[in-house]
Amino acid sequence: MARISRRRFLKAAGATGAGTAAATIAAPALAQSSPEIRWRLTASWPKSLDALYGAAEYYSKIVAEATDNKFIIQPFAAGEIVPGLQATDAVSSGTVEMAHTAPYYMWGKDPTFALLCAVPFGLNTRMQNAWWREAGGEALANAFYAKHNIHGLLAGNTTAQMGGWFRKEINTPDDLKGLKMRIAGFAGAVMAKVGVVPQQLAGGDIYPALEKGTIDATEWVGPYDDEKLGFYKVAKYYYYPGWWEGGTMVHLHVNKAKWESLPKTYQQILRCAATEAHNYTIARYDAGNPPAIKRLVAAGTQLRPFSEATLDVCHKAANEVYAEISGKNEDFKKIWDSIKAFRLDQYLWLQVADGTYDNYMMTQHRKQAL
Repeated sequence: MARISRRRFLKAAGATGAGTAAATIAAPALAQSSPEIRWRLTASWPKSLDALYGAAEYYSKIVAEATDNKFIIQPFAAGEIVPGLQATDAVSSGTVEMAHTAPYYMWGKDPTFALLCAVPFGLNTRMQNAWWREAGGEALANAFYAKHNIHGLLAGNTTAQMGGWFRKEINTPDDLKGLKMRIAGFAGAVMAKVGVVPQQLAGGDIYPALEKGTIDATEWVGPYDDEKLGFYKVAKYYYYPGWWEGGTMVHLHVNKAKWESLPKTYQQILRCAATEAHNYTIARYDAGNPPAIKRLVAAGTQLRPFSEATLDVCHKAANEVYAEISGKNEDFKKIWDSIKAFRLDQYLWLQVADGTYDNYMMTQHRKQAL
């Protein structure tokens, strides 16, 4: 990665902004309040996943260079301090200052966490970004996070994910019944309604479980990551789309007391660095997924779309789960109502411009006219 000029970073922060606050950082103010700080960041990812764990490393590098190494954040991979699925708990309890994680790993504590990450038939990546920045998402998220002693920064997105790796073909909704599948949180609750037996496993534990037949299927992210994890070696069929993750927001969780103790200049640097990490992650996946999917198909992977009938059954089940949780969880209902209203207008607009353009260009691709 190219070295980041501190002067250029601060200038860019002032020009582009981050989150919902103005991003101007005055150099004299920084000089007046720049204590030496050392934090630890626990990630939910193995080091092999350079789009995710790499974003945590990139983030730490930006913060160090923007503060002349006054603020050092040391990243740790999943399992080095705590298991990947316990990253947020470690921040909340004060074991570490920060985590880079997927909030839906906290589904078991409160399903509201999933809404801040990815939910079935939810927003796509661009919509999530707009909801977070322009439609009150960030404020709603941090009002909820405060109850768990954390402050959240948007710091990545996997973009739309794949539907996962299966040992057998899924031709009808009935083929899902009895299937043991690694699928977490909200999506697992929906899958359970259609007969799947959901399993929650951290990234590093999935391959051996699939290889041994402990599970029949798994989802993770998409071609760029899945190839590294080797799933194509033990499962033949690769399904799409990942209807439970049309875009997956990755967050930095910061211990709330630690966040509030920071000088305002440092808080703003953390916000701006999170925006850089966010863009890094999206670009890494967008650039890496196309060649990865071609390599997987060349290695024998069989691409399969979920049938419309299967998607319809899952969509109905998802709406049932939304209604059930909204009826007993006020935090969940408040945030879901916001997302649902935003989704309605976004997909109305998407049909007009981007959707029409993209569909035409994909038609040209199929005609080999590009």
